[in-house]
Amino acid sequence: MKNTLFLFLGFAINLMAQTNLHAPEFSQAGFWKIENSGRDVFNFNIGWRFLKGDANNAEKFDFDDSKWNVVNTPHGLEYVSSEASGSNNYQGPAWYRKHFTVDKSSIGKVIKIHFEGVMGKCKIWLNGEKITEHYGGYLPFEADLTDKLKADEDNVLAVWVDNSDDPMYPPGKPQTELDFSYFGGVYRDVWMVVKNKIYITNPNAVNKVAGGGVFTHVESVSETQAKVLVMVDIQNDLRKKATVTATLNLRDPNGKIVAGYDKMVSLSAGKSKQIKNTFNITKPKLWAPWSPDLYRLEVRLTNKKQDNIDGVAIRLGIRKIEFKGIDGLFLNNKPYPGKLMGANRHQDHGYVGNAIPNNGQWRDAKILKNAGCDIIRAAHYPADPAFMDACDALGLFYIVATPGWQFWNKDPIFEARVYQDIRNMVRRDRNYACVIMWEPILNETDYPERFAKTAHETVHEEYPFQGAYTVCDYFMDGQEHYDVLYAHPWQIKSETEKRSSFTREWGDNVDDFFAHNSPSRVARGWGEHAQLVQAKHYAAPDYPFTTWNSLADTPPQKVGGTLWHAFDHQRGYHPDPFYGGLTDVFRQPKYSYHMFASQRDVSEKNDPMIFIAHEMTPFSEPDVQVYTNCDEVRLIVMERDTLYQKASDLKMAMKHPIITFKKVFDFMEMKKLFRSFKIDQVSIVAEGIIDGEVVARAVKKPSKRPSGIVLSLQNDGVPFTANGSDFVRVIASVVDEDGIVKRLNNSDLKFEVRGEGGIIGDASILANPRKLEWGTAPILVRSTLKPGKVIIKASVVDEGAQTPLSGELEIESISSTDRFIYSELGVENVNSKGISSQKDSQDVLLEKIKKIERELNTYRLKEVEIQQKNFDEGKKKN
Repeated sequence: MKNTLFLFLGFAINLMAQTNLHAPEFSQAGFWKIENSGRDVFNFNIGWRFLKGDANNAEKFDFDDSKWNVVNTPHGLEYVSSEASGSNNYQGPAWYRKHFTVDKSSIGKVIKIHFEGVMGKCKIWLNGEKITEHYGGYLPFEADLTDKLKADEDNVLAVWVDNSDDPMYPPGKPQTELDFSYFGGVYRDVWMVVKNKIYITNPNAVNKVAGGGVFTHVESVSETQAKVLVMVDIQNDLRKKATVTATLNLRDPNGKIVAGYDKMVSLSAGKSKQIKNTFNITKPKLWAPWSPDLYRLEVRLTNKKQDNIDGVAIRLGIRKIEFKGIDGLFLNNKPYPGKLMGANRHQDHGYVGNAIPNNGQWRDAKILKNAGCDIIRAAHYPADPAFMDACDALGLFYIVATPGWQFWNKDPIFEARVYQDIRNMVRRDRNYACVIMWEPILNETDYPERFAKTAHETVHEEYPFQGAYTVCDYFMDGQEHYDVLYAHPWQIKSETEKRSSFTREWGDNVDDFFAHNSPSRVARGWGEHAQLVQAKHYAAPDYPFTTWNSLADTPPQKVGGTLWHAFDHQRGYHPDPFYGGLTDVFRQPKYSYHMFASQRDVSEKNDPMIFIAHEMTPFSEPDVQVYTNCDEVRLIVMERDTLYQKASDLKMAMKHPIITFKKVFDFMEMKKLFRSFKIDQVSIVAEGIIDGEVVARAVKKPSKRPSGIVLSLQNDGVPFTANGSDFVRVIASVVDEDGIVKRLNNSDLKFEVRGEGGIIGDASILANPRKLEWGTAPILVRSTLKPGKVIIKASVVDEGAQTPLSGELEIESISSTDRFIYSELGVENVNSKGISSQKDSQDVLLEKIKKIERELNTYRLKEVEIQQKNFDEGKKKN
């Protein structure tokens, strides 16, 4: 009874923790929403009819799409396996058709469909009428449906997409020659924006240099005062002159209004006008990676009757960034403390490719922040707006890059589209405090000098204020125009180059660029030794290379660097995925992740940490490596040997080097303790010490006989949201009776889900069943539109009397705050397996029976164990 009560309480606390998480807020179609503003923004992701392939006349209103699948966006055309490199993903045309109705109250208003990202090129029709077309997969665009919709009747929006290779728009390179995968589809959010005919414009739609929408710039910063310039672009689509009042309120991070401004604005028919104001803020809360405080600017338009006409909000961080040449990076008038370190990031995720929902974008940012990153470099295109939202809120600097990779086309159409991408990426991301540099050149591309100059100038045209820093490789034509240089620490000398530099990609170390073998490229499933090699290679190997330690050992002019790469990901031109991530494609950490995390200094916001990189298996190294941000480590081995090491004794540039205890693990010694029934002594304990006090502790024990499966939810502090798009990772681990993961296990697991969720993928992509790798098997669980409980069950494929018992986990999704427009649900959101109390009770009974049988079998095996031990030691049974 006591154990049952404990389990129930633990289960209840787990559910409470899931449902009480704070759901992050995201921008929608370029702005944050204001309630009762006169503008309606609807989630348009749900219920798209989909065909992978081409179809004649699919743009027509009366086309029969009844046999097509129904999907939700973000959607990547297909699911792919976790080993989907080598261009095995689909490339070609596909169709999306959405049936929907609009209320009569919306007719006569400005109605636009905002696409955050559609891969490749696309064409869009409404009710058979072509609306627009677009080239390029990484930046937003809009389809204007104003005065074209039918009220209270079926409307059909048809979208033709094509992710085929095309040299006429960037990146332009064929996927079979590309170091990442294009994937495809309507893979980012879609929004319907309904607003009155006097409204605040979207900067990506109006094509105004350094204008459009809301543009903010921090003009000056000190600890006592800051000045923030605000510019707002207002459009009048009426056929007559109009006057509105623009009200601007700036709220501090606590929601208090700290500055305000009102202005009467007269607008000519069919024209726009920009208003400007400078806010003075006393004692501002300054944005920094360790204190990412965000202000909220609210802009409202009202008419003479005080009716709300339109309203939007943006978030902004008050900060000042300066690159001061040989003196390095300054943040808020002070030298940046230490090196600015982080990683590159592709948006690729296991099974779904690029189609990561907003919560997943935030989870990625949280994982990287927890790993010790303070900067992320775009690889090699602008990120999803939700990822930018997260970087602002979590304190991750970001380098924004224009789409491009090792490809140049002399055709002027290609070049013009590159310039337009540069303009659009600045217009979209200019208000983010996290943006530290702009990379307007095409990554690793042999472009002409005039392009480099024009690309640099384009950024400064779009952001004509202090704080816009362009960056390119130090050796490229046109580099003399750029504000910051990309370089490895040894590649430029302060005697001849006075600009600040940053290492855009460090850590990769291939033997050649065809085979791609490298001590950095380690699949998590390759186990302990390979992961140790990767972590040491990134930290401080025994050979000269750009590493954390070598970057730490540089003057301020060398500002820092970003690792290549944060996560494992798929590639077009190579059969192997890139295995050099700190995590695998499902964000399961490798040892290097913990090494990275140990580099964050202990502070008010950063707890002491310690991690033992050792599994105590028969194949484990005799040396024990420990990652910690503490000053000293005490290691206790088998409850006997107590050893000490100080980080400072290693005399390394990195403050928190890997601490290695030589030849302290001996499998034969461990075996002797097991045979002597001294199992409780078998452990390695590491204690982190600061100022003589133990502040962190880690314990490692070997895994014994596998006995069961444990499921854990990996939501990284972001709740599971019932919006039809969100998914969470659930990790199944095979464990022994003490809950220790059995790393050396090759079982296949099968999964079942009941309730308000569905499993992403099936046996066709090796997702379900899934083979264990290093003791774990992940699945992705997609939400429905209905909040509620989801029960996930995992069991071995070939169950038997002595196989591990199945495991079960109950999670719960929360309601979405979005407003939706849809007429049907995606197939993953049709709940075919509901939760039945009768079925649940039957499952519980069967599991109890299996558990009792297991206990009986275990009891019988004790006699077998004794017999085997006696014969092994040459003893007769007494």
